[in-house]
Parts: sequence; C-alpha cells; structure tokens
Amino acid sequence: MARSTARKRALNTLYEADEKSQEILSLLDERIAHPGAQTPLPEYAIEIVRGVADHLRTIDRTLDEHSTGWKVRRMGVVDRNILRIATWEILFNGEVPDRVAIDEALALAKTLCDDDSPAFIHGLLSAVCADKDSVVTEDSAQHDQNNDAADQSGNDPADQSDPSADNQPTVD
Repeated sequence: MARSTARKRALNTLYEADEKSQEILSLLDERIAHPGAQTPLPEYAIEIVRGVADHLRTIDRTLDEHSTGWKVRRMGVVDRNILRIATWEILFNGEVPDRVAIDEALALAKTLCDDDSPAFIHGLLSAVCADKDSVVTEDSAQHDQNNDAADQSGNDPADQSDPSADNQPTVD
C-alpha cells in the first residue's frame, strides 16, 4: 500500500483519538484488533501513529515553539494531526526526506482543510525543518535522561513518565 494512503489512515486514527480524547495507543490497539469495515491498518500507518504517540510531547512543543499566533491546542483537529504526522516524519523518520513529508502534509491539507491551512502548514513545517537538528538533539538528551533515571532506579524508562501526558492528544 502506498505511503500516502498509510498517512491518511494514520491521520484518521490520530483524528479519532483527538476527537474522543482517547489515549492514542489504546485506540491504535483497538483498530489493529478490530479494523471494522476498513481493511487492516497498513504497517506504515501503525508506525506513524506509534511514532507520534511516543514523541507527542516533543512534537507538540516543537510546533508550539515554531508557530506564530497558534498553539497546538488551538489548531483545528485535522490541521494539528497533519502537522504531527509530518513533524514526526521530519524529526524522527530518516527514511522520509523532509520535502516529501511537507509535500504529503500539503496534499492532505489541500483536500481536508480550509483554504488557509496549506500555507500555514507549509510555513510551520519549513520552520521545523530549519531547526530540526536542535529539536532532535533536545529530544535525544531528554530520552537519555529518562533512561539514566530508569537505570538508577532499576525501572523501565516507560514507567518514568506519565503515559497520559505523552500519548493524550491536546484538545481544547
């Protein structure tokens, strides 16, 4: 299945979690177990949703820092989740060139959002790309800190953070 289709399916899942204020990974588990009338989620859609959930705090902070006038919680639900997908691809998926991540986000925005969204999304993702190295370095340092704390306490790093804070969508 084409990655464009996988992105659309990932967007559907993230949108649904956001609208329901449901934890992203629990909804993903439901969709994997019971795809309903749709075909099963493509592997790349699952990878996107898991990646966004795993890095949601960093993704939303990055979008907030680079957005002028609109914080993530105030953005439209579709815009917000298109941006999350593209930001995950730009920052955390080395297999997807930045330009492709932006172009795919714009294609989704042109078909699913209002007329002003593509320009906003393009500008915001371009700013994220320009600052990519420092964001990834910060996330890496934070991840290392969490792992060090887990090593010292003997606990799993996943237990060191509040899962609802990392995986809960930001809803106004």
